[in-house]
Amino acid sequence: MAEAIADTRRLYTKPQNLSDAYGPPSNFLEIDVSNPETVGVGRNRFTTYEIRLKTNLPIFKLKESRVRRRYSDFEWLRGELERESKVVVPPLPGKALIRQLPFRGDDGIFDDSFIEERRQGLEQFLNNTFYGRLFPDPGRVDYNAGCSDSQTHEL
Repeated sequence: MAEAIADTRRLYTKPQNLSDAYGPPSNFLEIDVSNPETVGVGRNRFTTYEIRLKTNLPIFKLKESRVRRRYSDFEWLRGELERESKVVVPPLPGKALIRQLPFRGDDGIFDDSFIEERRQGLEQFLNNTFYGRLFPDPGRVDYNAGCSDSQTHEL
């Protein structure tokens, strides 16, 4: 029986120069959910979240965009993705039905801690959904990079 011998030769790597070290990364996508705002009164009250996307990927027309969306818009997106794709779509944060009951003694779904928890869950949903579709290989993208020359699009 032959023994396997490990190949210990070094791989050739291109020397890094200053523009490689400090320039924008080759591929990046940032998706942030922030700045929750509660609007409306009574039964017409709801919370919207600002979604900011920043990228240098050529499949996007804009390098930076911002929109405001509410939870029901995320539900619609998840439904469309499930209907149109053959892959598992990550879950959304829960609906918090118990928090919507009257006479709770707190703000229910409009409580600051719940809004922050939901914001984090929505951000995680978007990141898990789009990183998995655009970058099946996690080594191909820099998730934390920024882009210096960008356009802003607001809806």
